[in-house]
Amino acid sequence: MIKIELPDGSIKEHKKGITGLEIAQSIGERLAMAALAVEIDGEVKDTSFKIEKDVKFSILTFKDLKGQMAAWHSAEHVLTQAMIRLWPKKVEMAMGPAIKEGFYFDFDSDRQFTPEDFEKIEEEMKKIIKEDLSITKEEISVEEARKLFEGNKYKLEWLDEIEGRDNSVTIYKTGDEFADLCKGPHVSSTGKIGVPKLLKLAGAYWRGDSKNKMLQRIYGITFPKQKELNKYIENLKEIEKRDHRKIGKDLGLFSIHEQGPGFPFFLPNGLIIKNELIKFWRELHREKGYQEISTPQILNRSLWETSGHWENYKKNMYTLKIDDEDFAIKPMNCPGGMLVYNETVHSYKELPLRVGELGVVHRHELSGTLTGLFRVRVFTQDDAHHFMIEKQMKSEVQFLMELYDEVYSMFGFDYDIELSTRPEKSIGTDEQWELLTNTLKDVLDKNQTKYKINEGDGAFYGPKIDFHLKDCLGRTWQCGTIQLDMSLPERFDLKYMGEDGSTEHRPVMLHRVVYGSIERFLGILIEHFAGKFPIWLSPVQVRILTLNDNVNDYANKIKKMYFDAGIRAEVDIRAESIPKKVRDAQLQKVPIMLTVGEKEVQNNSVALRTLDGDVKFGVNPDELLEKLKENIKERELNFQF
Repeated sequence: MIKIELPDGSIKEHKKGITGLEIAQSIGERLAMAALAVEIDGEVKDTSFKIEKDVKFSILTFKDLKGQMAAWHSAEHVLTQAMIRLWPKKVEMAMGPAIKEGFYFDFDSDRQFTPEDFEKIEEEMKKIIKEDLSITKEEISVEEARKLFEGNKYKLEWLDEIEGRDNSVTIYKTGDEFADLCKGPHVSSTGKIGVPKLLKLAGAYWRGDSKNKMLQRIYGITFPKQKELNKYIENLKEIEKRDHRKIGKDLGLFSIHEQGPGFPFFLPNGLIIKNELIKFWRELHREKGYQEISTPQILNRSLWETSGHWENYKKNMYTLKIDDEDFAIKPMNCPGGMLVYNETVHSYKELPLRVGELGVVHRHELSGTLTGLFRVRVFTQDDAHHFMIEKQMKSEVQFLMELYDEVYSMFGFDYDIELSTRPEKSIGTDEQWELLTNTLKDVLDKNQTKYKINEGDGAFYGPKIDFHLKDCLGRTWQCGTIQLDMSLPERFDLKYMGEDGSTEHRPVMLHRVVYGSIERFLGILIEHFAGKFPIWLSPVQVRILTLNDNVNDYANKIKKMYFDAGIRAEVDIRAESIPKKVRDAQLQKVPIMLTVGEKEVQNNSVALRTLDGDVKFGVNPDELLEKLKENIKERELNFQF
């Protein structure tokens, strides 16, 4: 007999070779019907997987992201099967995965597909789902796979790579009609996939390389019930309205050009917001006892070899030759920070030492993954490193937990927390990883923080706490992180003088970001606020609207008063009607509109209109200015007068 530990900690004994589905059936038939996959010792498996030893076990349904992804992975196969049914010999399948919101698949075809084809494809997918075809896993030799996928250059290319590592591959069959190279996991039959919906088309280079052929990528998603799908579609419409790329263009915030894919240009309005985020960061970090540094963009290969990046991260780095030596444009700031630490001998009395850097970093991202400000090749990382004595680790992590809460609440974000543990590819000893992981756990548990363990997703040098921000639409964005590290201090031979006078003591290092990337954080803010920023972030904070040319002098006088007080104010003296000027200001998301006419000139007043639609007449401009200054100083989310 083997012992099966369930999520609630209870232990069930079962015979060896029992499947995940059979365990679900032993608990309840309804649960077995809902089961999409199972998680065994942190790995997601098919429900047909046979268990031969004691394990930690959980059943995954559509309520779990991992369960959803199993269904979406299977839906991706069904999409491909439907395409081949509809256009046999006209469609060559390439590849596609399940993603955190649905799935996609890349096709090679001379036929140019359009969204008008979606209804036809969806109907065929529904037929396959209704047929409730079994989805089964088989292991075959590479040679057998070559025969199975004969003529498909994409599958054969994969097999060429696999052959160098293994003699066999796994395929998944959908009924007797369709098969694809795949590691899984999948649901047990097409009937468990749910209601499909195709979402969009995009071009994508094979394997993300612009040197390869452009393929046609079809995105989709499924939900168990039509009602749930309808709700999701409505949410998508709201997301589309908030698309930071569209709002960014409309408000003149940023642009990305074909001459620099993944390299954003910040326009005047966007740079104002970026600089305000940096200003807030600097003020807060100065208050919290950080020192700020700046390290070079390009550093010698030897540094990246010492840090481990050359071995573990090179594919994401831009490299170059200078005087016949290898250099790299920095993908992160940490190694440069090590050199700064080693500039002087540090005493235990200085620790913890908190050093921050707003460093511009470059990372080689595949072209197919680039998305506005969310995924770029150059960004400003708000790094900081804490150098500390081992006994200070918990207090420094606690310090950061409070700091992050302060920052995220400033923008109105709630957040979820994940603890990511040791990845398969890592550096450092087992003892170090255990100590560091337990330290993070202890702080989270002491705070009674609800968190999820993300097995194997830590940095290669240490475990980490990740903060996933929740925006106004309920979407989550991974931003902040706290990473403990004992390996890099060893690699860079970091030391400090202890109480005993010896300079051979080794500090522990903590890596952290709050924004993560200022560019990405700005993209999140654009969508979170739908471009309707709080006043302190707004590129134009006040716009004065004139009724006619007779009041221009008065309007400019108010503008100067506000501008001299640090308010970003401007005057609209165009020969347009007030309703037209108001509408234009609203489209530009200007939070405060002040209308002036002869009456306001006579009374030394303004008519106040906010972007929220509040209107007040006879407002004293001096009193309003003081209210605005206080609102901006406190970085308040809302404004009331």
